[in-house]
Amino acid sequence: QVQLVESGGGLVEPGGSLRLSCVASGSISGVYFMGWYRQAPGKERELVASIRNSGVTDYADSVKGRFTISSDNAQNRVYLQMGSLKRDDSAVYYCNMASWRTGSNYWGQGTQVTVSS
Repeated sequence: QVQLVESGGGLVEPGGSLRLSCVASGSISGVYFMGWYRQAPGKERELVASIRNSGVTDYADSVKGRFTISSDNAQNRVYLQMGSLKRDDSAVYYCNMASWRTGSNYWGQGTQVTVSS
């Protein structure tokens, strides 16, 4: 069973930056969608950023201009560069990959991001 593994979370001061990484434990063919979601305590999981195999990206309004998603499709890796971090960005961040070939949705276990002084 292929799993996604996130890394790069941690504690950062407001205004700081972090780079999240996500890699698949094995090969996933036919990935057409990669995304980063986050979930704060008491809130629903929300899509923060996504990138399709065409290269088209999309961002939640709350992170536009501050976060950048990128990917290495051949290596099944996705990254999230986060800048100008705010306290409201604190959450557990999850990566997701969807494959048209397997029909499966893959999730990571999450990485905690805490923005605090």
